[in-house]
Amino acid sequence: MPHADHQAAPGLGIFLRSGLFAAGYVSLTVAFATLGLLSAPLPYRARYKVITPWTQAVLAWLRITCGLRHEIEGLDNIPKNPAVILCKHQSAWETIALEPVFRPQCWLLKRELLWIPFFGWALALLKPIAIDRRAQRSALTRLVEHGAQRLRDGIWVVVFPEGTRMPPGVRGKYRKGGATLAVQTGHPVLPIAHNAGDFWPKRSMLKFPGVIRLVIGKPIETAGRSAEDVNTEAAQWIEHTVAKLRAGDAD
Repeated sequence: MPHADHQAAPGLGIFLRSGLFAAGYVSLTVAFATLGLLSAPLPYRARYKVITPWTQAVLAWLRITCGLRHEIEGLDNIPKNPAVILCKHQSAWETIALEPVFRPQCWLLKRELLWIPFFGWALALLKPIAIDRRAQRSALTRLVEHGAQRLRDGIWVVVFPEGTRMPPGVRGKYRKGGATLAVQTGHPVLPIAHNAGDFWPKRSMLKFPGVIRLVIGKPIETAGRSAEDVNTEAAQWIEHTVAKLRAGDAD
């Protein structure tokens, strides 16, 4: 089983390597955020090029310290023009690993993330769509308005429809905001599945060695369809693919 590596109690080496990763992660974040703040007067795409190499640096440090790497399947499914990405949310890993694949991109996120010192300050310079999750109606309006503008500007919009990280094997409620944005703008939805939660667990500092598999599905066209229909199709594909990944089934 691909997620059996750490079902036993983690050894001292896992704690030490995870701690080393955390120290480097903080250092990289502070360094790139500082560069980002210095780049604030520059145009958006110039700022993006200054700040986002952070993602590749973190992924490289993850490989070096924790022995955790990843493989991507379905790269040929990526459309030429930006779309709305609906991705399974299990850990912090996917928020980092998607960036080198889809550039430039922005994220639907809770506004509190922008208050985090250094990380949030730099993130705010990358045109995220920050919402108050308690105000669902205004949040949807903001997503559609700002998301449509991002897509017109050639920016991918990344949405985690479950809204929060879910433990491996658990399905959250798929909110239809991302699908609504896609339907109203006529852009396709690009579904993405992975098994990152088995190696980088939610609310844990531990990182386990292995290979995370990320699968990019075929674009889901939205013309003439309802947001509910599109959202259901994306959710079914994502959950089915995640289950296959966790069972060790190659697609």
